[in-house]
Amino acid sequence: MDVEQPTPAALLAAACAAAGRSSAGAQLIRAGENTLWRLPGGVVARIGRTGQLAAAHKELAVARWLHRHRVPAVRPLDHPAAPLAVRGRPATFWYELPPHRPGTATELAAALRRLHRLPPPGAGLGALDPFVRLPERIDAADLERTHRRRLHARLAELRTAWRELVLPAGPPRVVHGDAWSGNLAVTATAAHLLDFERTALGPVEWDLTTTAVGRHTFGTVPPGTYAAFCAAYGADVTESPGYPVLRDIRELRLACYALQQSGTDPRHRAEARYRLACLLGEHGPRPWGWTPLD
Repeated sequence: MDVEQPTPAALLAAACAAAGRSSAGAQLIRAGENTLWRLPGGVVARIGRTGQLAAAHKELAVARWLHRHRVPAVRPLDHPAAPLAVRGRPATFWYELPPHRPGTATELAAALRRLHRLPPPGAGLGALDPFVRLPERIDAADLERTHRRRLHARLAELRTAWRELVLPAGPPRVVHGDAWSGNLAVTATAAHLLDFERTALGPVEWDLTTTAVGRHTFGTVPPGTYAAFCAAYGADVTESPGYPVLRDIRELRLACYALQQSGTDPRHRAEARYRLACLLGEHGPRPWGWTPLD
């Protein structure tokens, strides 16, 4: 017998009650893998996915670490100090940012350059796992058996390539893990980093690959914009010998994300199938003209 799932509003009400807050007057900001609500008093509630309590603990720790280093970033409330478990989902509470816009490529590059120069925290961050949740997304996707098998084979190939990856020598750095313009909120006074679910210790090239893929796979980042990004950061990741592996992993992630989203939103089905076909070699060389999902 199917167990009825709580509605987003019911989850919010339970989270607010546990935090000693009222959910009256809450406004939905975004409903996706994580659900964001605007609460009265300049507070944002974030309800995560089932089983992601550890990731929520990490997000709070990273945000507080950045604040100690005076790096602009979203800030969690002091109370509750830790994520609340609400029906198996983590709930966290944050100060709402003032009016803002997504960052530009050069603003993102500057924020990453600053992040990558910070000394890593003493504890709490594990090694970057660029394959997190990919097997589950492949298994859950509405795919023909042959396509599912080929995606799993591609995943296995890339795991091996990642283990054998040779990048410039240096100590592990803190990487954002999901470094795109939507995770940089620019207010009138600063560019704030947000969404630290994937933050980890790893090669800085991983953070730079997202914009490079926007240029060379999506074709949505113009040449001049990409050149400005590289100049602002001080390096072009596509010149790294490890870039093809990083690019291929990012493309697999983006294709699997589209497949996941298409399961609940039919608007994304054509794009998901197109991305899959590109990975399977059916549309020639890049750029493939992938369309960002809204």
